[in-house]
Amino acid sequence: MVKRRAGRNEESQDNHERWLVSYSDFITLLFAFFVVMYAVSSVNEGKYRVLSSSLVSAFKTNNQSASVASTQPAKFSALQNQHSNSGTPIKLVDHPDVNKERKQEKMKGMAKDILSALEPLIKDGQVRVTQSSLGVTVEINASVLFSPGQAKLAESSSLSLQAVANVIKEHEHDIRVEGHTDNVPINTENFPSNWELSSARASSVIRLFIEKGVEAHRLTAIGYGENRPIESNETPEGRKRNRRVTVTILSADPDKVTEIPIVEH
Repeated sequence: MVKRRAGRNEESQDNHERWLVSYSDFITLLFAFFVVMYAVSSVNEGKYRVLSSSLVSAFKTNNQSASVASTQPAKFSALQNQHSNSGTPIKLVDHPDVNKERKQEKMKGMAKDILSALEPLIKDGQVRVTQSSLGVTVEINASVLFSPGQAKLAESSSLSLQAVANVIKEHEHDIRVEGHTDNVPINTENFPSNWELSSARASSVIRLFIEKGVEAHRLTAIGYGENRPIESNETPEGRKRNRRVTVTILSADPDKVTEIPIVEH
């Protein structure tokens, strides 16, 4: 009788210790679960390495290790989508050369729009449109806009300036308007010198742009007088070319000025 009881006690004790095996498996799985939850909390390549190592250590099998490694790309893609849907934006940074090329194409598009709008005046040699790294420049002969020695815009000038305003008001670039004269002195009550005349002409163009919807804070007026000639003042043709107003649509980040050819149609 004594021996039987002892045997039963030993059997009972063995049965009570079996739960430790199941408990150990449960703890292992629970650990793996929390490792997975920690890994998916944010998109981090380092955490995926921790996940892989932890699962390999927990399950101690090569097959499971290979399975975890093979599913990492799919999990990473799924978690990227989850991260995107969470409301946190993923920033994509363009290469500087790509940004620069994109801006140049945008400026070239504006230049072509102006070329198309001012085509008759361009064919007559009254308007020139060029593009450089500084921006797009529209050179308008003063005879198109003003009477000699005057800064009030002629009625016939509204169409050409309206065409320019329609293009530039659709963009955010700053605009610089420059007035230029020849070297023939002027001394009137309103304009003691060519400085005043050139500045007043630039200001007149700016006022028209504002009336046509261009934001005033984008505009700058500059008068250079006779100090920035592009032709010789020794000939009538040269003096006529020097009497001009230029409208420059400034590039966002101008660097060294290099000419970029524009094909005229």
